[in-house]
Amino acid sequence: MMPHPAGPGTQAIHAGDPAPRPNAPVVNPIVTSTTFYMDAEGRGDLLYTRYGNGPNHQVLEARLAALDGGDDALAVGSGMAAMACALLSLLQAGDHVVATDAIYGGTRALLSTELSRLGIQTTYVDLFSPEWTEALRPETRVVLGESVSNPILRVLDVATVARAAQAHGAALVIDSTFTSPLNFRPLEHGADLVMHSATKYLGGHSDVTAGVLVGSAARIGEARKRARVWGPVLDPHAAWLLERGIKTLSVRMERHNRNGAEIARWAQERLEIARVIHPSLPSHTDHETAARILDGFGAMLGIELRGGGPAATRFVRALQLAKLAPSLGGVETLVSEPRHTSHAAMTPAERAANGIPDGFVRISLGIEDAADLIADFDQALRAADAGETEREAAD
Repeated sequence: MMPHPAGPGTQAIHAGDPAPRPNAPVVNPIVTSTTFYMDAEGRGDLLYTRYGNGPNHQVLEARLAALDGGDDALAVGSGMAAMACALLSLLQAGDHVVATDAIYGGTRALLSTELSRLGIQTTYVDLFSPEWTEALRPETRVVLGESVSNPILRVLDVATVARAAQAHGAALVIDSTFTSPLNFRPLEHGADLVMHSATKYLGGHSDVTAGVLVGSAARIGEARKRARVWGPVLDPHAAWLLERGIKTLSVRMERHNRNGAEIARWAQERLEIARVIHPSLPSHTDHETAARILDGFGAMLGIELRGGGPAATRFVRALQLAKLAPSLGGVETLVSEPRHTSHAAMTPAERAANGIPDGFVRISLGIEDAADLIADFDQALRAADAGETEREAAD
């Protein structure tokens, strides 16, 4: 039995585990059966893998609920599946959503393309401005935000938004993928549901795709009903991989946070870089909010190269240790240019207006030694700058 209250590192390893018994495995086994024997009298829960309540799911969801401070959790096949189950459980035809305009592109497509076909409207607002409440309507049922936005890392004061949403009678849903429960727990700040793309920090090894919802028993119960109908089941092997990844979440986040702060400080001294975005820096727009509400500043880093798009391309091509790939939250360092990935659908002017000009590079810092990452970034910056000098000479 765990000590009470157990710390997050202990919960990440032990929460939800069955009581030990002689000869039982220390590591929960993968149970691939699609169905399970029933009690002749029909007592107890019906375990059925398509329902997502097999032995691997049960242990995983208990652990996830403990980490985020919720009564219950739902694990499904992807972050988008989790967001869809959350919104479908809260909305019906004629309802209205107020969503942050700094939202993940997949979620925007879900709202604007799919839910709109079901008669659900969405208004996008700047949740960092007090005027966002002017978008609330009598039929507004959901306010949707992100604890830390992608890719310019705005840090939302969730408690302030929660008070306004709940005063209106709307549920607040927060995508907290960028923080993980180790750095921030939105439920403690008044959110009604928290969503994670568990593909990122929770899994942590870039080898499992999954999504998570955490909240009250009633909220998760409604989302679970939709999951059983729409069918975004998490495979037992993926559930096992996610449970295994979570066991090291605490130590991984310690290194992620340390690398983020150290490399952000280094980057802001480089002349080749026009702007560095990291919540640990006093120059960050939301530094005071981040320092007040976060338990760690995270490992997502944004940099804008002075040479614009051509310099960014030369920089990412010159990297040797860090790799060019459109994901985040793993043990390895990954970089991407949002103009080619998450924000490719925008025009250059639209991206610039949203703080993502050509030359912007998003970096998901892994848990490698900071000195090695700095050496790699240093040589890549030098290569990018040399290419700029050669181009100017040719002109």
